[in-house]
Amino acid sequence: MGGDYTTLKVVLEPSDEGGFTVYVPSLPGCISEGNTKEEALANIREAIAAYLQELGDELNPNQQVLITEVEVELPTPAQEKIPHG
Repeated sequence: MGGDYTTLKVVLEPSDEGGFTVYVPSLPGCISEGNTKEEALANIREAIAAYLQELGDELNPNQQVLITEVEVELPTPAQEKIPHG
């Protein structure tokens, strides 16, 4: 019972409450979480399967999301105002 496979990029982030949140940029609203990285990844696999099942014929396996890095300058800390006089 072999099926087709595709690879999707996921974003795994530490959660403020502990554990990890994971989402799929190419599947809006497809998000999950877990106490460990492994659990979060297992949970997102299940969420992806459910998401793709709902899409049915609307699935576009060639949809690509570009994930890249950008460099930005961080603001400098506010200087304490020293009274002149």
